[in-house]
Amino acid sequence: MSKAARIALGAMLIVIGLVFTLQGLGYLAGSPMTGVTGWAVIGPVVALVGLVLIMRSVQTRRPR
Repeated sequence: MSKAARIALGAMLIVIGLVFTLQGLGYLAGSPMTGVTGWAVIGPVVALVGLVLIMRSVQTRRPR
């Protein structure tokens, strides 16, 4: 997978995690996920995975 694709996937995971969190906390209404505590827990985990993916993608590798 290319570096740009990993960064794009990481950004999408961060946005999805944010939406899950806001729905779980009840700030985004209109879905069955609204107000369900499980989504308020799953959301930050998904966002963290996205952040780690981006961080690992932009790291520069130093030759040994």
